[in-house]
Amino acid sequence: MSSILKPVQTDETTTLAQQEPLTTAAEQTDGFHLVIDALKANDVDTIYGLVGIPITDLARMAQAEGLRFIGFRHEANAVNAAAIAGYLTKKPGIAMTVSAPGFLNGLVALANATVNCFPMIMISGSSEREIVDLAQGDYEELDQLNAAKPYVKASFRINHVEDIGIAVARAIRAAVSGRPGGVYLDVPAKLLGQAMDAAAGKKSIVKVVDPAPAQIPAPEAITRALDVLKNAKRPVIMLGKGASYAQADADIRAFVEKTGIPYLAMSMAKGLLPDNHPQAAIAARSYALKEADCVMLIGARLNWLLSHGKGPTWGGKDHKDWADKKFVQIDISAQEMDSNVPIDAPLAGDIGSTIAALLKEIEQSGFDKPDAAWTGAIKEKSDANVAKMAKTLSSKSSPMNFMTALSAMRDVLKTRPDICLVNEGANTLDLARSVIDMYEPRKRLDSGTWGVMGIGMGYAIGAAVTTGKPVVALEGDSAFGFSGMEVETICRYNLPVTVVIFNNNGVYKGNDVNPTGGADPAPTVFVKGARYDKMMEAFGGIGANVTTPEELSKALTEGIASGKPTLINVVIDENAGTESGRIAHLNPQSAAKKK
Repeated sequence: MSSILKPVQTDETTTLAQQEPLTTAAEQTDGFHLVIDALKANDVDTIYGLVGIPITDLARMAQAEGLRFIGFRHEANAVNAAAIAGYLTKKPGIAMTVSAPGFLNGLVALANATVNCFPMIMISGSSEREIVDLAQGDYEELDQLNAAKPYVKASFRINHVEDIGIAVARAIRAAVSGRPGGVYLDVPAKLLGQAMDAAAGKKSIVKVVDPAPAQIPAPEAITRALDVLKNAKRPVIMLGKGASYAQADADIRAFVEKTGIPYLAMSMAKGLLPDNHPQAAIAARSYALKEADCVMLIGARLNWLLSHGKGPTWGGKDHKDWADKKFVQIDISAQEMDSNVPIDAPLAGDIGSTIAALLKEIEQSGFDKPDAAWTGAIKEKSDANVAKMAKTLSSKSSPMNFMTALSAMRDVLKTRPDICLVNEGANTLDLARSVIDMYEPRKRLDSGTWGVMGIGMGYAIGAAVTTGKPVVALEGDSAFGFSGMEVETICRYNLPVTVVIFNNNGVYKGNDVNPTGGADPAPTVFVKGARYDKMMEAFGGIGANVTTPEELSKALTEGIASGKPTLINVVIDENAGTESGRIAHLNPQSAAKKK
């Protein structure tokens, strides 16, 4: 139990830290300490946040009680750090923000965590409910609880100090059970100063038991799924980040290898099996999706990233028709089934339990591997595409284009499969996930389901703090701008993060011009020749400006080896790049041009 305090008469400016300790029978505790006690009781060891009214003292006390507080320069980046910590650990990451503007700053990242199914809790200080309800104009007044509800899995407010323990427990269980997601916990300023008997306070703390209970699929669902797979002539397995989150790595690999089915991986599932595995069909993705007669989805959703399971991507006639395929889907949410196309064999359950049940059934009944004609066709297509890619990567350009720079990075990162790679941008993201192979699970962290920019520095910091391992953040220059000030945070905590910025002077590329001939730059153009490396140097880190693949290889190798905050400004041809990367068709003007 944290320190006990004697209630004293204070004015509104007196902080809890100024109150007098007491060891008599009249021992009391308060909301500050009970929040900390509740987090510690549930094995929380790190908080990501940004201090201010009314949570500054809460952050100080948390640090005094042994919790690590990582302070950021913007709330969105703190919430992103907590979200990726939740993904990597399967425990809810904890973010803390101030009221109203701070809460709103963090809300996009909180919504992104929910969409991506990352377990996390954002705790925000807030105005008193009675003042908000009467719109009486409190400091940073906002009905935060209801503002959060549309964007989170659950939203709670604590009004009484004796409810802190159960509220934190509810938030933890909501974040990690079933389909994980973001949770909002509203903490009014007045609550933190409320006092209660220390012994009763200690009893009010709840240690959550089995917060994410196993959800085991029905035996008949297992049999049905295997029957569909056994009857398929050209099956494919699609691994999503849900499969990576499950941390059932050994069983998933065993299932893929025992069935002999070729597999594809969504970007954050890369490395669940190494990208150079003999059953990997990643280099033949388009061919595999079009030609497959059965697709098994493991922790992957048929959303926009998979063209909703319809249309030309899947061999269908148009966007309204799905191809003549069978679908097997493992998802912890039964509601996900049939979201876009009919699912012939739904497996509603957690991935670990479901894969274990499938493996047990295979061991008992056997499983014939796919025909060699199918696996051979995929290998032939893969080999051809790999050879084509190798030719592209081997070509040199001056100044560098994206592929020239990625080739240099790929060769360095191949020697360090333990490194977490954070990746965001348009061309920088789309091309990197095709070029840079991953060999270990949960080592690739990117924009995910929403495709949101600005996750870079938050994810990099969260990954470095959580894993203790080196992190490389590969950023487009536009994407970096959303969170670039956090290089100071990286330096302040001396984190082993190497930031690599592909700098082509603009959004997508830097060669656009103002059609009026006026002095203002075009909407997509940045300052020419910007030196982002100087930002890292300004805060005591290592900076490098590179213009050749050799310089990039050297700087990246040295940056990783140093274990120090490093930023490499990679000069890319400003003519290189495609608008919107590989999703230009989503731009109305681009779509109109195709008609």
